[in-house]
Amino acid sequence: MSLAHETILHIDLAKLKNNFHYLRSQLSKKTEVIAVVKAHAYGLGDYEIAAFLETLGVHHFWVADFEEGVNLREQGIQGSIIIANPGSKSIEEINTYNLEAVIYNFRLLELYAKQKTSFNIHLKLNTGMNRYGFSPDDIDDMLTLLQENPQLKIKTVCSHLAASDEIKKDGYTHCQIELFEKLTNNLQKELKTPFKRHILNTNGVLRHPQYQMEMVRMGIGLYGVSDDKNLQQICRLESAISQIRNIKKGEKIGYRSAFVAPYDMRIAIIPVGYADGLNRKLGDGKGKVLVDNKECAILGDVSMDSIVANISDVNAKEGDIVTIFSADFSIQKIANDLDTIPYEILATINRRIKRIYDFPAS
Repeated sequence: MSLAHETILHIDLAKLKNNFHYLRSQLSKKTEVIAVVKAHAYGLGDYEIAAFLETLGVHHFWVADFEEGVNLREQGIQGSIIIANPGSKSIEEINTYNLEAVIYNFRLLELYAKQKTSFNIHLKLNTGMNRYGFSPDDIDDMLTLLQENPQLKIKTVCSHLAASDEIKKDGYTHCQIELFEKLTNNLQKELKTPFKRHILNTNGVLRHPQYQMEMVRMGIGLYGVSDDKNLQQICRLESAISQIRNIKKGEKIGYRSAFVAPYDMRIAIIPVGYADGLNRKLGDGKGKVLVDNKECAILGDVSMDSIVANISDVNAKEGDIVTIFSADFSIQKIANDLDTIPYEILATINRRIKRIYDFPAS
């Protein structure tokens, strides 16, 4: 595979394997895993990640919309592909590509019931996230529709935890889980057909494994972005110095002449910018990159396709590697600098950046 690209996102599949096995070790052998590969697997490459996870025994994949599901199926993913937000215009594609829809309101339930075609569906319940899902008051009417339409095959019933990572909100998490158990137990009695349940996400698996039920959903933890020291960040983003300049005190850098050199400086121009997903708020010295294992401040504005870094105290030359993030210079650090979450950092990495996958030694 060509390494000619200046900016490359490296994905270490050996670390993905280790993360999967660690998370799997927290679960019963009977518990099934749904891998969350929505948003291009959080920017890491949905097909590549899903295909590798299939080799590890994962047979269920969670995506955001039908187009993500179609893409995975067309590239050869064999497992069940669950569409979190199927929308109202994708029924034909979902049927054609053997995808499975999450049904979370009456509009969707009635739409699928009208088709009179057999569909595998997943019911979503609102237990306190107050986003998608049938509320407890909806259950009786939902049951009536389901009983009248046996062609809708309920594979799972699920819900979503709002704060599974926050110790101070464990009480709320437990209330959500207790409500979910109560609602699904009643559904099981009324429907008289078996279905599986899932409510735990990665933090749920790590912090509340006693509530794993028949299935769990794993996302960001698989990719190693976690406070758990047993999980390793699987990706690193690197670029290279395109040009080096020596500038004098008082000279200006970049758009708006936003940075004025406070002393004679040596600067590096690096071909990665906000079009690649590097947030503009990392400019003006707030963000840093690594050159020769030394932190170098980003100067002035982040441009569409480039940044400028201060390498005055670094032994560097044109062509040298620049690390945007890595296992040691983490995505979490960038998220902290931006007062945001790691999900945003990963999910906004532009697809024009070359992805290279390092497979584990056989």
